[in-house]
Amino acid sequence: MIQEIFSHPVLIFGCGNTLLGDDGFGPGVIEHLLQDYVLPDHVFAVDVGTGVRNVLLDLLLMPEKPRKIFIVDAVIQANRKAGELFEIELEQIPLYQNAAFSLHRFPSVNLLTELRDAAGVEVRILAVQAKHIPAEVSPGLSAEVDASLRGACLWLLDHVKEGA
Repeated sequence: MIQEIFSHPVLIFGCGNTLLGDDGFGPGVIEHLLQDYVLPDHVFAVDVGTGVRNVLLDLLLMPEKPRKIFIVDAVIQANRKAGELFEIELEQIPLYQNAAFSLHRFPSVNLLTELRDAAGVEVRILAVQAKHIPAEVSPGLSAEVDASLRGACLWLLDHVKEGA
């Protein structure tokens, strides 16, 4: 898997913990992408669970960088409906996350910003509004977030074709 991450120009990282309800959205999207769709040869998608920070740091240190990175994650933001898909700009992510934004640790904003600004990597973040991210183990997506899996896959497939 490591070799594939470092040899593809377009990467999709599904972030989250499948044991914490809607936090498992990112891994769920990756599962559906790989099971139900055919990715172009230049794209590699992987469930990074809660370990994306380490992968981003490794990418930052590699001489060859990908052209694009897509992060897929669940968040909690005010004034959004559960299951709503939306794109987040890096500047919209607070440096110090709190429960108003997300109940789990979002990928390191500074690493994503450095990849974008210093290395010229296009970084895009696709988020879903979580209905609930429990504090204790409770696997399984809410019906609203589960219904968004297909839409997220189609959004990603459409956007990975750009600049192929």
